[in-house]
Amino acid sequence: MALPPLNDTIAAIATAPGQAAVGIVRVSGPECYPLVSRLFRPASGKRVTDLAANQVVFGRLYAGADLVDECLLLTFRAPRSYTTQDVIEIQTHGGTAVVQRVLDLCLLQGARLAKPGEFTMRAYLSGRIDLLQAEAVLAMVNAQSETARRNASLGLSKALSDALHVVQTTLTEVYGNLQAVFDYPEEGVPDAEFRMPIQQVIKRIDELLATANAGRLLRQGAKLALIGRPNAGKSSLLNVLLGYDRSLVSDTPGTTRDYLEAPLELYGMPITAIDTAGIRDTADVIEASGVKMAKDIAAAADVALLLIDRSQPLHAEDVVLLEQLEPKRSLMVATKADLPAAWQAADLASEVEQVTLSTLTGEGMDTLKNAVYTRLIGDAGASELWLSSQRQADVLSQVRTLLDNALHTSDDLAALDLEEALRALAGLTGRGEIAEAALEHIFANFCVGK
Repeated sequence: MALPPLNDTIAAIATAPGQAAVGIVRVSGPECYPLVSRLFRPASGKRVTDLAANQVVFGRLYAGADLVDECLLLTFRAPRSYTTQDVIEIQTHGGTAVVQRVLDLCLLQGARLAKPGEFTMRAYLSGRIDLLQAEAVLAMVNAQSETARRNASLGLSKALSDALHVVQTTLTEVYGNLQAVFDYPEEGVPDAEFRMPIQQVIKRIDELLATANAGRLLRQGAKLALIGRPNAGKSSLLNVLLGYDRSLVSDTPGTTRDYLEAPLELYGMPITAIDTAGIRDTADVIEASGVKMAKDIAAAADVALLLIDRSQPLHAEDVVLLEQLEPKRSLMVATKADLPAAWQAADLASEVEQVTLSTLTGEGMDTLKNAVYTRLIGDAGASELWLSSQRQADVLSQVRTLLDNALHTSDDLAALDLEEALRALAGLTGRGEIAEAALEHIFANFCVGK
């Protein structure tokens, strides 16, 4: 698929669908100002084509003699705009019909409807941003928490770009030194100029890859499963985590036969907490189905909390469930700490971290939240900068494999591995040779108007 042309004028609605106080139609391209001048009349009497950059202009927009809306124009002149072209943003009242009418009029005047992400693609192709910053734009648009916003802002500030620029530059130097071997074979290449720099780059890539899962959860949200025997306190814990009563709490065993989901945010991480059916042997077909579902949910969750009532003697099923947990993504929660204890943590021989809490008094809640968050972010906690897309993680994993191959092969094959690694990095950063298919993939998830 060929890239869209850059020398025509494009237009699109830049605000989300639905009613709002303000709607925005964005226009970019060489005919931007003449096109809008045929629709908009500034209240000052000036012509749109004479407007300077960085102005907010009040006026009326017409379709022939018919008034469409009173609105504002925001003016930007090349190259100091988002796309580096002439840009006008038309701010109208936010009714769906109004905004769509303004867009239709721009298209009738000769603008082309922008494709998804085309404004940002123009910003990239003009050199104003690189591909990593373009992905940060999408991450900023999709951010649903403060942590996601902060991570996206680091991407916009070129923090990730700068980190990978060091990687790319180092590998380019190593590749050049290795190529010199073929011209001057008697000289050789000392390890300090070949293997040591590659090992340092691998270490940096590993640090970035350690953030990939946390970045994925930040984008997609995490699943937190609450499992345990009936009356272990799952519904009570869900309600405390949410800060309101979402799940029915009852002393009657087996009241939860299905599962219940509720969204929450934990230290900036979007989470779906899932209260599952109490796990026990039962002859009730419906309850048994709920028990199986609870186990399946726990197996698929990013973190599973096994709740065990500390005020009651340990049950054999508690021990079995605990043995089935994966320590790195699980916690055992000893509930009802406000009541006399029927057993102690030492009674359970397990590698799964244990947290004691009371939903009645709040004891242990902060400890539990910290432990859950630590499991979600893993090794990413040591870094402020997280990978913001699966593409970034996939490419860096590929580069790491190639570099590892280069360390354990002959000089001529190592040169080929380095060349392929540099080509992959070029596709990641946009610096160097990059295929059109890669650009199409990157911008496919953008909304129209961005």
